Amino acid sequence: MRFRHNNREIPELNTTSTADISFMLLVFFLVTSSMGADSGLSRKLAPIDNQTEERQDISRSNVLQVRIDADDRLYCDGQPVSQQQLRQQVESFVASRQTGRHVISVETDRATSYNAYFEMQNAIVAAYASLRDKAARHDYGRPFRQCSQEERDAVMARYPQRISEAIPVGGESRAGHETAARTDSKKGGGQ
Repeated sequence: MRFRHNNREIPELNTTSTADISFMLLVFFLVTSSMGADSGLSRKLAPIDNQTEERQDISRSNVLQVRIDADDRLYCDGQPVSQQQLRQQVESFVASRQTGRHVISVETDRATSYNAYFEMQNAIVAAYASLRDKAARHDYGRPFRQCSQEERDAVMARYPQRISEAIPVGGESRAGHETAARTDSKKGGGQ
């Protein structure tokens, strides 16, 4: 007996729209998901060791010393202060020295928490932002953020953000240790 062998074709799955559906899902998830932009401290870092850096002699009267100890206590020129008091002291210090030859010297302990460090940095940046905003309102009649780039550059030149950060050493005084001077760049460091 002869068996009949059927040569039937097996139906194939139609996959022509699979790529379109995958692309649509990809676009949907990209549009609906939130991608937060990381924000950090805007600083101009010290040059690499093989580059030369211009050294400036600054008198002690033009240096404001800010220190955070291992227990996250904040000191300004040796006196304990709160974040708000630090902001006020930085603002009055910088406002009284419009020569641009002032420096805010920041010292931290290795055990200082990141939160305390960033709160201190925020207070310093807020003081500069307040000074720059007041100067822009006085000179140009509008807030700093609404000024043209040329006007902002003029205000930033009047109040340059100059911060020198000592290399943290656990539990020791860092007087005399190497510091890395940092200043904001012309393109809006520190805002």
